Amino acid sequence: MRTPVQLGGLTVSSIGYGCMALTGIYGGGLTDDDAREQLHKAIDAGITLLDTADVYGDPRPGHEGPAGTNEDMLAPLLAERRDDVQISTKFGITGEQVDPETGRIEAGRIAGRLDYVRAACEASLRRLGVEAIDLYYLHRPDLTVPIEETVGAMAELAQQGKVRHLGLSEVTVDELRRAHATHPISALQSEWSLWSRDVEARIVPACAELGIGFVSYSPLGRGFLTGTLTKEAAAADIRGATERMGAGWDANARALALVASVAGELGASNSQVALAWLFAKGAQYGAATVPIPGSRRASRMIENLGAAGLVLTDDQMRRLDTVAGLVTGARNLYADNADWTTENRE
Repeated sequence: MRTPVQLGGLTVSSIGYGCMALTGIYGGGLTDDDAREQLHKAIDAGITLLDTADVYGDPRPGHEGPAGTNEDMLAPLLAERRDDVQISTKFGITGEQVDPETGRIEAGRIAGRLDYVRAACEASLRRLGVEAIDLYYLHRPDLTVPIEETVGAMAELAQQGKVRHLGLSEVTVDELRRAHATHPISALQSEWSLWSRDVEARIVPACAELGIGFVSYSPLGRGFLTGTLTKEAAAADIRGATERMGAGWDANARALALVASVAGELGASNSQVALAWLFAKGAQYGAATVPIPGSRRASRMIENLGAAGLVLTDDQMRRLDTVAGLVTGARNLYADNADWTTENRE
C-alpha cells in the first residue's frame, strides 16, 4: 500500500473505492449486506476513501430525484467504522431521465442553485447517517448558475460543519479557478486513465499549481482495460451503448493488447499496470493523485493495491503512453451531451 495522500487538507488512502458498482449500473449490483461485506474487507486491507453520490443506485418505487440507495447501503457500515474511513459523496445530478420514445436512459438534469445545494446535503447526511461529510462534491456544474454561487452555498455547509472539504467534478480550468477563489477546493474528480487523457492538457496542471488533489474515476476504463470484461457483458449494460465499448470494441482491442503485454513483462495484472501508470503520471505533473476504481469483489480491490509496488521502466511508460492514440470513440458515456464532461467544453 502506498503512503496516504493529501487531498487539500484531507488525508486518504492512495486508492479509493468507487462504490457506484456495488448497487448497480454495470451489470447489476449486490445485496446491501454483500456490498458491505466487500467494503469491510477492502477497509481491512487499507482502502479508506469511500466514494459515492446521491444519484447512485436504483431508486425505490415511486421515488423521484436522486436514488440515494447507494448512500443508504453505506449507512450501517459507517455506523460501525466511521473513524476508519473518509466518506465522499456528490450532489447536482437530479436523476436519470428516460426518453419516452426510445426508452434510452439520458444524462440527468443538473441543479446547482442555493436551495438545492442545502436540501441535497441534508438528504445525504440523513441517508449516510453521519454528522459531517468528509469530501462533498459538485457532481456536475450547473451551467445556468455561476459556479461562485454554487460553491458559495457549499462553503456555507462547510462553515456549519456539515461538510469538511469541498470538491468539484468535470469542471473546466476557468470554473476550477473561480471556484477555488470562492472557497478552497480540496479535490477535483474527473476521468483519467490510460485511454482517457484529455484532462492532462489543462486540468491536471492547474490542480498541481493550485494544490488541489486529483481523484480519477474510471481509472480502469470502466473495466475494459482490466482484460477481464467481455464484449457480451458490456453489451448487457450501459457500457455497450458507448462508442468505445460498443461499435469500437474490436478496434480498441489493440490498446488492450499493449497493456497486457506490459503486464506480462512484469508478472502483474492489467489493472495494476494501469494504476501504476496513473501514479507515475500524477508524479510527473506534481499532482496528488488518487484513483477510485470500483468492483463488486473486494479481492479485485485488494489486487489493485499491488500497483503500489509496481515500478514501470521508462520504455514501458513510453509504450503505455501510446495507448490513448490507439483508442476509437469518445470517453463520454453521453457522447451527444455537450455539457456532460470537460472533454466537450474545455
